[in-house]
Amino acid sequence: MSNELYADGIGEITITGTIVRIDLMSLSATDRDANNNPKPIFRQRIIMPVDAFANAVDLMQKALGGLVEAGAVRRVGDMSAAAAADIQSGPAGASNASPNFN
Repeated sequence: MSNELYADGIGEITITGTIVRIDLMSLSATDRDANNNPKPIFRQRIIMPVDAFANAVDLMQKALGGLVEAGAVRRVGDMSAAAAADIQSGPAGASNASPNFN
């Protein structure tokens, strides 16, 4: 059995010399910010050499391209300005919208 880790997103990427550190975060179930949105909480760190990071970014870009082609996600730059503004502003009552999608 393998260990799995869920992350809501990446909090920070730090590059020091030839080492890249990627901080994974998830949204807290209990801590809220001033707007009553869940606060991002540090969960775990991925540490890898720069060349491995570059390969990972390339692989993620290919995966994203497949998702775009399949229609699973849309890039904001591919939409009209009005549609992109609607998505970024979100519905009026969405106080718990994830900061990963803003």
